[in-house]
Amino acid sequence: MLPHKRRGLLCCGCRGSTAATVGGREAFGDTDDQSGVKNTASTAIARQLSWAQVEVLTGGFTSAVVGEGGFSTVYLARFAGSLAAVKVHRSSERLHRAFRQELDALLRVRHPHIVRLLAFCDQRDEGVLVLEFAPNGNLHDQLHGGGKGAGAMPWARRLSVALQVARALEYLHDRCEPQVVHGDVKASNVLLDAAMCARLCDFGSARAGFSAAVRPRPRPSARAVLGSPGYVDPHYLRSGVVTKKSDVYSFGVLLLELLTGVQAFCDGRLLTAAVAPKMKAVGSCDNVHELVDQRLGCHYNTDEAAVMVALAAACVGDNPSLRPSMADVVRTLERNGQA
Repeated sequence: MLPHKRRGLLCCGCRGSTAATVGGREAFGDTDDQSGVKNTASTAIARQLSWAQVEVLTGGFTSAVVGEGGFSTVYLARFAGSLAAVKVHRSSERLHRAFRQELDALLRVRHPHIVRLLAFCDQRDEGVLVLEFAPNGNLHDQLHGGGKGAGAMPWARRLSVALQVARALEYLHDRCEPQVVHGDVKASNVLLDAAMCARLCDFGSARAGFSAAVRPRPRPSARAVLGSPGYVDPHYLRSGVVTKKSDVYSFGVLLLELLTGVQAFCDGRLLTAAVAPKMKAVGSCDNVHELVDQRLGCHYNTDEAAVMVALAAACVGDNPSLRPSMADVVRTLERNGQA
Protein backbone atom coordinates (compact mmCIF):
# COMPACT_ATOMS: atom_id res chain seq x y z
CA MET A 1 0.00 0.00 0.00
CA LEU A 2 1.18 3.49 -0.77
CA PRO A 3 0.91 5.12 2.66
CA HIS A 4 -1.66 7.80 3.28
CA LYS A 5 -0.59 11.32 2.41
CA ARG A 6 -0.19 13.70 5.32
CA ARG A 7 -1.98 16.92 4.53
CA GLY A 8 -0.32 20.29 4.41
CA LEU A 9 3.21 19.15 3.51
CA LEU A 10 4.06 20.82 0.23
CA CYS A 11 7.69 21.76 0.86
CA CYS A 12 10.75 19.80 -0.12
CA GLY A 13 13.84 19.32 2.00
CA CYS A 14 16.14 18.80 -0.97
CA ARG A 15 17.59 21.69 -2.94
CA GLY A 16 15.62 22.33 -6.10
CA SER A 17 18.70 23.60 -7.92
CA THR A 18 20.74 20.47 -7.22
CA ALA A 19 20.96 18.05 -10.15
CA ALA A 20 22.14 14.48 -10.38
CA THR A 21 23.20 12.79 -13.58
CA VAL A 22 22.30 9.57 -15.35
CA GLY A 23 24.83 8.60 -17.98
CA GLY A 24 26.29 12.10 -17.88
CA ARG A 25 22.92 13.85 -18.24
CA GLU A 26 20.85 15.71 -15.73
CA ALA A 27 18.38 13.35 -14.07
CA PHE A 28 16.14 16.10 -12.74
CA GLY A 29 15.67 18.23 -15.85
CA ASP A 30 14.61 17.75 -19.46
CA THR A 31 17.01 15.75 -21.61
CA ASP A 32 17.29 14.81 -25.26
CA ASP A 33 17.41 11.16 -26.23
CA GLN A 34 19.43 9.81 -29.18
CA SER A 35 16.57 10.43 -31.58
CA GLY A 36 16.68 14.13 -30.81
CA VAL A 37 13.15 14.11 -29.34
CA LYS A 38 12.71 16.27 -26.27
CA ASN A 39 12.36 13.97 -23.27
CA THR A 40 10.11 15.69 -20.69
CA ALA A 41 8.60 14.41 -17.47
CA SER A 42 5.28 13.88 -19.26
CA THR A 43 6.72 11.80 -22.13
CA ALA A 44 9.94 10.17 -20.86
CA ILE A 45 10.16 6.56 -19.82
CA ALA A 46 11.17 5.97 -16.22
CA ARG A 47 14.80 6.84 -15.53
CA GLN A 48 17.12 4.59 -13.59
CA LEU A 49 18.89 6.37 -10.73
CA SER A 50 21.85 5.47 -8.56
CA TRP A 51 21.54 5.40 -4.78
CA ALA A 52 23.65 8.56 -4.63
CA GLN A 53 21.16 10.31 -6.89
CA VAL A 54 18.30 9.20 -4.63
CA GLU A 55 20.12 10.74 -1.67
CA VAL A 56 20.51 14.00 -3.57
CA LEU A 57 16.86 13.90 -4.60
CA THR A 58 15.68 13.57 -0.99
CA GLY A 59 18.32 15.80 0.57
CA GLY A 60 19.84 12.81 2.35
CA PHE A 61 16.34 11.60 3.29
CA THR A 62 15.61 14.84 5.14
CA SER A 63 12.90 16.12 2.78
CA ALA A 64 9.28 16.19 3.95
CA VAL A 65 7.76 12.79 4.72
CA VAL A 66 4.32 12.71 3.08
CA GLY A 67 3.51 9.09 3.83
CA GLU A 68 4.73 6.30 6.05
CA GLY A 69 3.66 2.74 6.61
CA GLY A 70 5.00 -0.59 7.77
CA PHE A 71 6.77 -1.29 4.47
CA SER A 72 7.84 2.06 3.05
CA THR A 73 8.43 5.76 3.59
CA VAL A 74 7.38 8.37 1.03
CA TYR A 75 9.34 11.60 0.71
CA LEU A 76 8.29 14.72 -1.14
CA ALA A 77 10.89 15.88 -3.66
CA ARG A 78 11.27 17.87 -6.84
CA PHE A 79 11.97 15.87 -9.98
CA ALA A 80 12.19 17.25 -13.53
CA GLY A 81 10.71 20.54 -12.36
CA SER A 82 7.67 19.05 -10.63
CA LEU A 83 6.79 17.63 -7.24
CA ALA A 84 7.21 13.88 -6.96
CA ALA A 85 6.69 11.18 -4.33
CA VAL A 86 9.84 9.15 -3.58
CA LYS A 87 8.78 5.79 -2.17
CA VAL A 88 11.58 3.97 -0.34
CA HIS A 89 10.81 0.33 0.44
CA ARG A 90 12.07 -1.28 3.64
CA SER A 91 14.93 -3.74 3.30
CA SER A 92 13.99 -7.42 3.49
CA GLU A 93 13.84 -10.31 1.06
CA ARG A 94 10.03 -10.43 1.08
CA LEU A 95 9.59 -6.67 0.71
CA HIS A 96 12.17 -6.57 -2.08
CA ARG A 97 10.05 -9.10 -3.98
CA ALA A 98 7.04 -6.80 -3.57
CA PHE A 99 9.16 -3.89 -4.79
CA ARG A 100 10.22 -5.86 -7.87
CA GLN A 101 6.60 -6.77 -8.60
CA GLU A 102 5.53 -3.13 -8.34
CA LEU A 103 8.46 -1.90 -10.41
CA ASP A 104 7.91 -4.50 -13.14
CA ALA A 105 4.21 -3.61 -13.33
CA LEU A 106 4.76 0.16 -13.41
CA LEU A 107 7.44 -0.14 -16.10
CA ARG A 108 4.91 -2.02 -18.24
CA VAL A 109 1.77 0.08 -17.84
CA ARG A 110 0.89 3.58 -18.97
CA HIS A 111 -2.63 4.92 -18.51
CA PRO A 112 -4.02 8.34 -17.52
CA HIS A 113 -5.64 6.85 -14.42
CA ILE A 114 -2.66 4.81 -13.20
CA VAL A 115 0.03 6.55 -11.17
CA ARG A 116 3.04 7.26 -13.35
CA LEU A 117 6.53 6.00 -12.57
CA LEU A 118 9.09 8.75 -13.20
CA ALA A 119 12.28 7.01 -12.04
CA PHE A 120 13.53 4.14 -9.91
CA CYS A 121 16.57 2.75 -8.15
CA ASP A 122 17.13 -0.98 -7.67
CA GLN A 123 20.81 -0.95 -6.73
CA ARG A 124 20.21 -1.87 -3.08
CA ASP A 125 17.80 -3.89 -1.00
CA GLU A 126 15.88 -0.69 -0.28
CA GLY A 127 14.10 -0.33 -3.61
CA VAL A 128 13.07 3.21 -4.59
CA LEU A 129 10.22 4.38 -6.83
CA VAL A 130 9.84 8.00 -7.89
CA LEU A 131 6.16 8.54 -8.64
CA GLU A 132 4.05 11.46 -9.78
CA PHE A 133 2.76 13.41 -6.78
CA ALA A 134 -1.00 13.51 -6.09
CA PRO A 135 -1.68 16.71 -4.09
CA ASN A 136 -5.20 15.71 -3.04
CA GLY A 137 -4.15 12.57 -1.21
CA ASN A 138 -6.14 9.39 -1.54
CA LEU A 139 -9.81 8.49 -1.94
CA HIS A 140 -10.08 6.97 1.54
CA ASP A 141 -9.10 10.25 3.19
CA GLN A 142 -11.34 12.28 0.91
CA LEU A 143 -14.35 10.08 1.62
CA HIS A 144 -13.85 9.46 5.32
CA GLY A 145 -11.53 12.17 6.60
CA GLY A 146 -13.82 15.19 6.22
CA GLY A 147 -16.82 16.43 8.14
CA LYS A 148 -20.48 16.35 7.28
CA GLY A 149 -22.43 18.48 4.84
CA ALA A 150 -20.17 20.57 2.61
CA GLY A 151 -17.21 18.34 3.45
CA ALA A 152 -18.72 15.30 1.73
CA MET A 153 -17.36 14.40 -1.71
CA PRO A 154 -19.96 15.51 -4.29
CA TRP A 155 -21.99 12.86 -6.07
CA ALA A 156 -20.71 13.74 -9.55
CA ARG A 157 -17.12 13.44 -8.36
CA ARG A 158 -17.82 10.00 -6.89
CA LEU A 159 -19.18 8.76 -10.21
CA SER A 160 -16.24 10.21 -12.12
CA VAL A 161 -13.75 8.51 -9.81
CA ALA A 162 -15.62 5.19 -10.15
CA LEU A 163 -15.42 5.37 -13.93
CA GLN A 164 -11.77 6.39 -13.92
CA VAL A 165 -10.75 3.49 -11.68
CA ALA A 166 -12.87 1.13 -13.79
CA ARG A 167 -11.08 2.29 -16.94
CA ALA A 168 -7.71 1.73 -15.29
CA LEU A 169 -8.67 -1.82 -14.33
CA GLU A 170 -10.12 -2.54 -17.78
CA TYR A 171 -6.78 -1.46 -19.23
CA LEU A 172 -4.86 -3.76 -16.89
CA HIS A 173 -7.15 -6.74 -17.52
CA ASP A 174 -7.66 -6.47 -21.28
CA ARG A 175 -5.17 -4.13 -22.92
CA CYS A 176 -1.86 -4.94 -21.26
CA GLU A 177 0.49 -7.55 -22.64
CA PRO A 178 0.79 -9.56 -20.52
CA GLN A 179 -2.45 -8.84 -18.69
CA VAL A 180 -2.28 -7.65 -15.09
CA VAL A 181 -4.37 -8.40 -12.00
CA HIS A 182 -3.89 -5.53 -9.52
CA GLY A 183 -4.60 -7.60 -6.40
CA ASP A 184 -5.21 -4.77 -3.91
CA VAL A 185 -7.92 -2.42 -5.20
CA LYS A 186 -9.10 -0.19 -2.34
CA ALA A 187 -9.86 3.45 -1.57
CA SER A 188 -6.43 4.21 -0.09
CA ASN A 189 -4.81 2.93 -3.30
CA VAL A 190 -6.68 5.49 -5.39
CA LEU A 191 -4.76 8.78 -5.43
CA LEU A 192 -6.37 12.08 -6.45
CA ASP A 193 -4.45 14.59 -8.54
CA ALA A 194 -4.80 18.38 -8.61
CA ALA A 195 -7.98 18.07 -10.71
CA MET A 196 -9.39 15.38 -8.36
CA CYS A 197 -8.94 12.73 -11.05
CA ALA A 198 -8.15 9.19 -9.94
CA ARG A 199 -4.73 7.52 -10.17
CA LEU A 200 -4.68 3.82 -9.24
CA CYS A 201 -1.48 3.04 -7.32
CA ASP A 202 0.38 0.38 -5.30
CA PHE A 203 1.18 -2.54 -7.56
CA GLY A 204 3.08 -4.51 -4.92
CA SER A 205 0.45 -7.26 -5.08
CA ALA A 206 0.08 -7.22 -8.88
CA ARG A 207 0.22 -10.45 -10.85
CA ALA A 208 0.92 -10.48 -14.59
CA GLY A 209 0.67 -12.98 -17.40
CA PHE A 210 -2.55 -14.76 -16.60
CA SER A 211 -6.08 -14.09 -17.79
CA ALA A 212 -8.14 -16.51 -15.72
CA ALA A 213 -7.05 -18.58 -12.72
CA VAL A 214 -3.68 -17.54 -11.40
CA ARG A 215 -1.50 -19.07 -8.76
CA PRO A 216 -2.85 -22.06 -6.80
CA ARG A 217 -3.12 -21.99 -3.04
CA PRO A 218 0.32 -22.33 -1.44
CA ARG A 219 0.91 -24.40 1.65
CA PRO A 220 -0.81 -22.83 4.70
CA SER A 221 2.51 -22.05 6.36
CA ALA A 222 3.65 -20.05 3.35
CA ARG A 223 0.41 -18.35 2.45
CA ALA A 224 0.15 -14.58 2.54
CA VAL A 225 -3.34 -13.22 1.91
CA LEU A 226 -3.55 -10.98 -1.13
CA GLY A 227 -5.58 -7.79 -0.66
CA SER A 228 -6.90 -5.78 2.29
CA PRO A 229 -9.63 -6.37 4.90
CA GLY A 230 -13.05 -5.56 3.54
CA TYR A 231 -11.98 -5.76 -0.09
CA VAL A 232 -10.74 -9.35 -0.37
CA ASP A 233 -12.71 -11.67 -2.65
CA PRO A 234 -14.27 -14.46 -0.50
CA HIS A 235 -13.76 -16.90 -3.39
CA TYR A 236 -10.03 -16.20 -3.24
CA LEU A 237 -10.02 -16.80 0.53
CA ARG A 238 -11.69 -20.19 -0.04
CA SER A 239 -9.72 -21.33 -3.07
CA GLY A 240 -6.40 -19.51 -2.88
CA VAL A 241 -6.81 -18.62 -6.55
CA VAL A 242 -6.79 -14.97 -7.62
CA THR A 243 -8.31 -13.91 -10.94
CA LYS A 244 -9.44 -10.78 -12.73
CA LYS A 245 -12.78 -11.32 -11.01
CA SER A 246 -10.98 -10.82 -7.68
CA ASP A 247 -10.28 -7.26 -8.81
CA VAL A 248 -13.90 -6.95 -9.90
CA TYR A 249 -15.03 -7.92 -6.40
CA SER A 250 -12.75 -5.35 -4.80
CA PHE A 251 -14.00 -2.71 -7.24
CA GLY A 252 -17.57 -3.59 -6.25
CA VAL A 253 -16.69 -2.88 -2.62
CA LEU A 254 -15.16 0.42 -3.72
CA LEU A 255 -18.43 1.27 -5.51
CA LEU A 256 -20.36 0.57 -2.30
CA GLU A 257 -17.94 2.79 -0.42
CA LEU A 258 -18.47 5.64 -2.88
CA LEU A 259 -22.21 5.09 -2.73
CA THR A 260 -22.64 4.85 1.03
CA GLY A 261 -19.71 6.86 2.38
CA VAL A 262 -19.04 3.96 4.78
CA GLN A 263 -15.61 2.35 5.14
CA ALA A 264 -15.12 -1.12 3.65
CA PHE A 265 -14.06 -2.51 7.02
CA CYS A 266 -14.74 -0.71 10.27
CA ASP A 267 -15.02 -1.87 13.88
CA GLY A 268 -14.75 -5.49 12.78
CA ARG A 269 -17.68 -5.30 10.37
CA LEU A 270 -17.62 -5.68 6.59
CA LEU A 271 -19.44 -3.09 4.51
CA THR A 272 -20.68 -5.83 2.17
CA ALA A 273 -22.35 -7.64 5.08
CA ALA A 274 -23.87 -4.43 6.44
CA VAL A 275 -25.47 -3.37 3.15
CA ALA A 276 -26.44 -6.80 1.77
CA PRO A 277 -30.03 -6.70 3.16
CA LYS A 278 -30.53 -3.16 1.86
CA MET A 279 -29.20 -4.06 -1.59
CA LYS A 280 -31.72 -6.88 -1.84
CA ALA A 281 -34.50 -4.50 -0.81
CA VAL A 282 -33.59 -1.88 -3.42
CA GLY A 283 -35.79 -2.78 -6.35
CA SER A 284 -36.30 0.69 -7.77
CA CYS A 285 -35.30 4.31 -7.31
CA ASP A 286 -37.97 4.68 -4.62
CA ASN A 287 -35.88 3.25 -1.80
CA VAL A 288 -32.34 3.72 -3.09
CA HIS A 289 -31.94 6.56 -0.58
CA GLU A 290 -31.49 3.93 2.14
CA LEU A 291 -28.04 3.18 0.73
CA VAL A 292 -26.80 6.60 -0.36
CA ASP A 293 -24.43 8.55 1.89
CA GLN A 294 -26.66 10.59 4.19
CA ARG A 295 -24.20 13.50 4.08
CA LEU A 296 -25.25 14.13 0.48
CA GLY A 297 -28.82 14.92 1.49
CA CYS A 298 -30.80 15.17 -1.75
CA HIS A 299 -27.80 16.19 -3.86
CA TYR A 300 -27.55 13.06 -5.98
CA ASN A 301 -29.32 11.45 -8.91
CA THR A 302 -31.58 8.57 -7.86
CA ASP A 303 -31.47 6.88 -11.28
CA GLU A 304 -27.67 6.92 -11.25
CA ALA A 305 -27.64 5.65 -7.67
CA ALA A 306 -29.93 2.75 -8.58
CA VAL A 307 -27.57 1.73 -11.38
CA MET A 308 -24.63 1.93 -8.97
CA VAL A 309 -26.40 -0.33 -6.48
CA ALA A 310 -27.17 -2.95 -9.13
CA LEU A 311 -23.64 -2.82 -10.51
CA ALA A 312 -22.03 -3.11 -7.08
CA ALA A 313 -24.29 -6.06 -6.22
CA ALA A 314 -23.21 -7.84 -9.43
CA CYS A 315 -19.52 -7.17 -8.75
CA VAL A 316 -19.59 -8.57 -5.20
CA GLY A 317 -21.65 -11.62 -6.12
CA ASP A 318 -20.42 -14.87 -4.57
CA ASN A 319 -19.92 -16.68 -7.89
CA PRO A 320 -16.95 -15.13 -9.75
CA SER A 321 -18.14 -16.42 -13.13
CA LEU A 322 -21.34 -14.38 -12.80
CA ARG A 323 -19.56 -11.14 -12.00
CA PRO A 324 -19.20 -8.66 -14.87
CA SER A 325 -15.87 -8.03 -16.54
CA MET A 326 -14.29 -4.62 -16.06
CA ALA A 327 -15.17 -3.88 -19.70
CA ASP A 328 -18.82 -4.54 -18.79
CA VAL A 329 -18.45 -2.28 -15.76
CA VAL A 330 -17.01 0.55 -17.87
CA ARG A 331 -19.85 0.28 -20.39
CA THR A 332 -22.44 0.37 -17.60
CA LEU A 333 -20.90 3.44 -15.97
CA GLU A 334 -20.60 5.20 -19.32
CA ARG A 335 -24.27 4.52 -20.07
CA ASN A 336 -25.01 5.88 -16.63
CA GLY A 337 -24.21 9.34 -17.96
CA GLN A 338 -20.48 9.62 -17.18
CA ALA A 339 -17.89 10.78 -19.68
